[in-house]
Formats: sequence, structure tokens, C-alpha cells
Amino acid sequence: MSELAIKHAVEQPGYFHSFAIRAGEKTLALIRFAGGFGVLCQQIGSEIIRRPFYFRLLIDQMLVIGVQSFVLVAVTALATGSVMALQFGLGLQKFGGTLYVPKIVSLAIAREMGPVFTSLLVAGRIGSGIAAEVASMKVTQQIDAIRALGTSPIQRIVIPRVLASMIALPILTLFADFISVFGAMIVCSTQLAIPPAFFVSKIFETLRIVDLSTGMAKTFVFAFFISVTACWKGLNTEGGTQGVGNSTTWVVVTSSIFIMVSDFFLTKFFFLTVFPKY
Repeated sequence: MSELAIKHAVEQPGYFHSFAIRAGEKTLALIRFAGGFGVLCQQIGSEIIRRPFYFRLLIDQMLVIGVQSFVLVAVTALATGSVMALQFGLGLQKFGGTLYVPKIVSLAIAREMGPVFTSLLVAGRIGSGIAAEVASMKVTQQIDAIRALGTSPIQRIVIPRVLASMIALPILTLFADFISVFGAMIVCSTQLAIPPAFFVSKIFETLRIVDLSTGMAKTFVFAFFISVTACWKGLNTEGGTQGVGNSTTWVVVTSSIFIMVSDFFLTKFFFLTVFPKY
């Protein structure tokens, strides 16, 4: 687009007006989401301790979120660990620092790569699935039917999914950490001439319980936001099948942004409070 065309578009009477309207709509949508998210969190906190408890629904959601995600997490974790070991190994090989690869890879996986990559996968697979399922129930008036029967949609729909996500995601992260380290060990053994026994000894020498626990603690926050965001968007979906599709896309994008942003603040918090003490 030429400068003259841009200038002409800017000088149009409705240009700034339409821009202001779009900016206002985005701001209002953000405020609405923040308020709705807070209200839903308050409802979850007040109803999670009330009867009835739907343990069967919780087990079903753990099966969907956890067990059915193992293969996807395993493949991604294996590839991640292998690539990290190869990249660090080839880079440090120029400076004679190949023997430091086990330490660097294990710390990076336990503290950052394992939790973040696993959470992003869950946001893409489970976040979109929850949003689509709940949104479909909303547009087909199944949620209204649940209310008409005297049952709380929060207890029956939201709480089982939130609890299942917060239970399954840390377990998936621990599993991903192990698979990633295994992949890194295979690459170090075959490509970098680092014996597996040496690799394992350096892992036990480097990693501490606090490294694994802080990484898994992040996943509790990630899982809570992914599941609550997906449930909130599903409960507020409008527009039929097109609205369902828009909701799933919105949940994946929003959850991914939150994971990346909150990871920075959680890492900063742990470095200030936990890591200096050991």
C-alpha cells in the first residue's frame, strides 16, 4: 500500500471512529473475561466443598485428559529432549564443554521445557476439547436442562474438569520429564560419545527435588487457568456451531498466551524465594 493511499485512508472521517470502536470492543471483551473468570473462580471455590461429589465424572475426565494424552506427550517429550541434547552438544563441542550437556539439559527440562511444552500440548488438545464440549452443551440448551433439574452446572460440568486437569497435568509433566531425559541420553550416547552411565550419574548429581517440584508447581497454575478459561468460554458461547468453533480457537490462543506470560513471573518468583536457599 502506497504512502498516498495510507494517508488518504487515515484522513477518511470514519477511520479513527471505527478504530476507536474496535479498540473499545476489545477492551470491553477483556474486562468481561476478567470479571467472568473471577466470578467463575468464586463459584468453584464455594461449590467444590458442597455435595453431591461427582467422583465418576472426575475419573472419566482424568481418563480423557491424562491417559489419552500419554502418547502425544511421550512423542513430543522424546523429540524435545533429543533436539535439546543435540543442539547443546554441538554448540558446546566447539569449546570442549560437551560433558556439561547432561547438567544443562536436565535442568532446562525439569524447570522449564517439560512443564511449558506439556502445558501447551494440553492447552491445544484438552483446552479446545473442553471448550467445544461445554459450548456444544450450551448452544443445544443442555446446560439449561441441567439447571431445570435442580443440578448445578458448576458442580457437574466445571469442577470435575478443573480438578482432573490439575491432577493429570502434573503427572503428565513428570512423565514428559523422564521421557525427555531418556531421549537426551540416547542422543548423547550415539552422537556425542557420552556414556549412559556418566549421563545418569550427572543427572542425579545435578537435579534436586526442588527442581522437579517447582516445575510441577507451575503446571497446577497452568492447568487451573486452561480448564477454567475453557469452561468459562464454553458457558458463554453464543452463535450456534460457528460460535463453538470460535470458542475453541479463542481458548487455545488465550491459554497459550497465559502459559508463556505466567511462566516468566513464576520463574522469577521461584528464583527469588526457592532457588537461592539451596
